[in-house]
Amino acid sequence: MQLTDSEFSRIVNHVKGRYGIDLSQKRVLITGRLENYLLRNGYQSYGEYISKVEKDPTGNEGKNLVNVLTTNHTYFMREFEHLEYLRKIILPWIREKEQNRGKDVRIWSAASSTGEEPYTIQMVLQDFFSMDKSWDTQILATDLSTKVLLKAKSGIYLGEQIAPLPDTWKKRYFKRINNEEFQVIPELRNKIVFKQFNLMDQITFKGLFHVVFLRNVMIYFDNETKRQLLDRIYQHTASGGYLFIGTTESIDKEATAFEYVQPSIYRKK
Repeated sequence: MQLTDSEFSRIVNHVKGRYGIDLSQKRVLITGRLENYLLRNGYQSYGEYISKVEKDPTGNEGKNLVNVLTTNHTYFMREFEHLEYLRKIILPWIREKEQNRGKDVRIWSAASSTGEEPYTIQMVLQDFFSMDKSWDTQILATDLSTKVLLKAKSGIYLGEQIAPLPDTWKKRYFKRINNEEFQVIPELRNKIVFKQFNLMDQITFKGLFHVVFLRNVMIYFDNETKRQLLDRIYQHTASGGYLFIGTTESIDKEATAFEYVQPSIYRKK
């Protein structure tokens, strides 16, 4: 099945316009991931498929397109230095700030993928606030892909996937369900609200966030899309709040009001 230039342009323009993801240099990725999907579902050409996506009033086929094209590589304890900074610097700041104001921790995992990131964050929170259960540590976890959100909500992982976690966390927060799989205990799963969210949409979540994790997602966006997204997140971050991006990413200081703290960590003054 050949991908023509016009079909390629239609796919790139649709994904960029609807989701902000720039695939203009990803022709090989598009063909590599879409061809088998199209053949399995009886499409005769990429043009037939993108026409279906564009005309589908339910938007379901568009969601399938995103599920197929987006990379969702993540793992427990990823970028460990962020977790240490959260535990040693940010959570003490939140505790001092909110001790007499409702004891509410507001954290957003904005590209949560299959759930390893928000579950790891929640384990850090549980350890930190273990002596005072009156704190509300429920966090928001969003992703564009409905497919990965279903996986995240189940909280089921292979033993090899949870291997990087400390033994105490594996014993405390997971239950074995068979020889190969473990499931996050309900008490921890209930501390995370998973929602489908397009980062190109206006942010309507209530309250301002103390911390936003936006790791390894802006690599798909062009500079203007990044600037607009960072501006929206800035407006929904509490004064003094923090933004984490991927350790291999960087932000042009002219493109955001967030102030640089150290590589991959920024703060709203």
